[in-house]
Amino acid sequence: MYAAPAAQATSSTTRHMCNYLVNEPQARWHSTPTITTIRTMTMAASRPVRMITDWLDDFFIRALLTGVGIALMAAPMGCVVIWRRMSYFGDTLAHSALLGSVIAYSLSIPPVAGVFLTASTVAVALFIAQRQAYLSNDALLGILSHSALAISLIAIALMPNFRGNLLGFLFGDILTVSAQDVGLVWLALVVAIVALWRIWDQLMVATISRELAATEGSHPERTELAFMLLIAAVIAVSMKLVGVLLITALLIIPAAAARRFARSPEQMAYYAAAIGSVSAIGGLTLSLYLDTPSGPSIVAIALVCFLASLAKPIEA
Repeated sequence: MYAAPAAQATSSTTRHMCNYLVNEPQARWHSTPTITTIRTMTMAASRPVRMITDWLDDFFIRALLTGVGIALMAAPMGCVVIWRRMSYFGDTLAHSALLGSVIAYSLSIPPVAGVFLTASTVAVALFIAQRQAYLSNDALLGILSHSALAISLIAIALMPNFRGNLLGFLFGDILTVSAQDVGLVWLALVVAIVALWRIWDQLMVATISRELAATEGSHPERTELAFMLLIAAVIAVSMKLVGVLLITALLIIPAAAARRFARSPEQMAYYAAAIGSVSAIGGLTLSLYLDTPSGPSIVAIALVCFLASLAKPIEA
């Protein structure tokens, strides 16, 4: 129905289809489109499509740039999450981000703003609650994580006119990102890397010993809170594009895979960023040719990298 004539430029047809997917929420409610679905619609008149043509499609280039940018942001922070044994923290903020998306939709404000405010509120609540002796960290994370998810789903059910893409919230909608979205991700990448670089040394000392950090004149509480808010900001920027599932996986899996190869914290962060980027590129390529969802495909490639890392023996 939407196939373009053979003489029409591919990029123009692709933009038409992407605009359709963005402007028709009812169509997007039932399923998030895969790369092959869009490619079949836009290139039906010129089958078979060569690999180089697929890679030069503007929507696929935007998907690659976005996926790599998010991987470069998430992987180094995932290293700190693993070192500090905060693996469940990413899930908690991601689930709260879903609630933020619902709130943003109901208030007609930008999703990024709603997600950041909600995730930041949860991060501050965790920061305060962790200093109380009532419950363990695992219990606090579990309560906040699943409560936020449950409230989100109840709110969606009670909104009869809700036209948001629930599957897009969960798995992302990386295939229809705009040039503005790509620019936002890479701007956030620069800000996140600079912020992480500024607190890196203090974060390392606080990870080893909070008492040692305090004796050296630093403020471990401020550093920890800054790191929590930094993760909240990254999730706010990334969730609309990659979803709850993918952003949590990109925090943990590349960092876990890089751990067996690294000899220093900085080296582990570099390796994790490289593995995350390879996972994004490989997962999107897999989705292109096997017609699989892009988000889970990226996670699957990251898992393969992690399993491959297990073959390396641990050095004494």
